[in-house]
Parts: sequence; structure tokens; C-alpha cells
Amino acid sequence: MQRHPMFGIFLALFGALVLTPDTLLMRWSEMDGFQMLGWRGSLMGCVLLAYWAVMRGGSRRADLRAFASGAGLTIVVCQFFNATLFSFGIATAPVSVVLFGVATVPVFAAIFARIVIGEATHPSTWLTIAVVLAGIGVAVFGGNHGAGALALRLDTLWGALAGLSVAASLALNFVVIRARPTVPILLSIGCGALLAGMMGVVLAGPGVMTDGGVLAIAATGLVILPVSFMTLSLASRFTHASNVSLLLLLETILGPLWVWMGTDESPTPAMVLGGAVVVTALAIYLIYTDRRQARARRRAAAA
Repeated sequence: MQRHPMFGIFLALFGALVLTPDTLLMRWSEMDGFQMLGWRGSLMGCVLLAYWAVMRGGSRRADLRAFASGAGLTIVVCQFFNATLFSFGIATAPVSVVLFGVATVPVFAAIFARIVIGEATHPSTWLTIAVVLAGIGVAVFGGNHGAGALALRLDTLWGALAGLSVAASLALNFVVIRARPTVPILLSIGCGALLAGMMGVVLAGPGVMTDGGVLAIAATGLVILPVSFMTLSLASRFTHASNVSLLLLLETILGPLWVWMGTDESPTPAMVLGGAVVVTALAIYLIYTDRRQARARRRAAAA
């Protein structure tokens, strides 16, 4: 069955929106980064691997062969570092620095898509990337953080490097999935998540894993992460990785709004302004992309 040209974009939009309450549930859990990594990675990995084992049936042998390829193992490594570095960065560095690093996913996606599969990026995508990054910069850095809050310290440098590494891992994951349609998404991401979760349990220590809000963190590992990452990764097969990456940035803006509604942390005026810039830019980009693709289909039909 032929998919609508916007199917991949709307699939990515759904996955990004599902991901947005993740930060609120992490706050409700009151766990440290290693505990959260242990729960989130282990539960997410188990859910995805169980779903793969049930749904693939007789195709499991073919999936295992594709999984053993360089592309399959690349996705495992990407997921492992994505989950691990994000937790380490949040646990040891200023959150704002890590989030701004993660916000560079679209840039890495456009670069990797050009290098790996020679996929050209439309100028409108580059323009939207610039506007979105500017909006996130306002939201993250525009508030009153106090004098010297962003001074170049070792933890700040580590947070920036961790965020950038997470962005690169996510972007490469999306590009490889688009370039290698036969690679089993559930198996590859599930293995990477499970490996990261097991390491989180070891680093946190099994004895402290039940300290905090287990139900809140379990909801992220059992529902939010599997659904969002599965749909975001699947969307990479139907639209450019840079499009998926742009929509993923909604979590950076809408996540703090969920926290505001569920805790005492209210967004600053800079967060509201930056969020408005991001949402408006993405809305304009989606409308423009839909119309541009419609014009291309009409020209192809008339030819």
C-alpha cells in the first residue's frame, strides 16, 4: 500500500509528542541518573525485544542476519551511547548545557544524511534548523541563571560534549535506519537500550534501584520510550532524517511545560518565548513541506 508523502512526518510528530511527558515522570521518580538509566534502558529494551519476538515470527532468522550486519550493530551502539550519555550528562552537568547540545540533532542528521546516503537537504530545512536552534537557545539560555552560571567549568564542558554526543548518536541512528530498510528496528534499538540499562543497574547498585518513584520511571520505560523511539525510528524510513530530528526538538520545549504543570517549576518568560519560536517555525515548515511536495506530485503527474 502506498503511503501518503506526509506519513513519515506525522509519524515522527506522534512519536515526539509521546516523548514530551518523559521529563515530568523522571522528576516524579526522584531518582539519580544511574537509577533512571537502569530502569529506563532495561524496561525499554525488554519491551521492544518482546514485541519483536512475538510480531516477527518466522522472520526472526532473517532479522538476525540483518542485525549482525554493520548497520544493525551501528544502531545498537548509537542507542547505547544515546541512553548512557544523556543520563551521565544530566547527572553531572548543568541541564541547560546538555539540552542545547541535544538540540543539534537536525544539524547532525543533515550532515550524516549527506555523507552516508548522499541525501540532499532542502534549503527550507536548513533555515528551519537555524530558527529552531535560535528559539531553543532563547528558551535554555535566555533566563536569569545568575552571574557566571554558564562559566566554562569542567562540568559545563562535559555537559556540552555529552549533549552533542547524544545528538550525533540519535542523528546517525535515524540516517542508518533510512539507508538500510532491512535492519530490524525493534531488535537493534532493544538490544542497545537493554545493554545501557544493565550498565545503569551495575553503576547505581542493585540495592538502591527501588529507591524513589518506581511507578513513574516504569511508565517511561514501559510505554513512553518504546512507543516514541519505535515510531521516530520507523518515521526515518518514510521521510528525511532531518525532518524527524526537527520534530524531536518538540520534546526540548514541551517537556518543561509538562514539568510546570506537574511540579512547582514554572517556565521562565524566555522559555515561553523560545517555545513559541520553535513551535511556530515547525508549523510553518510542515505546511510549506506539504505544499511543496504536493506541487512536485502535480508536476510529476503532468509530465
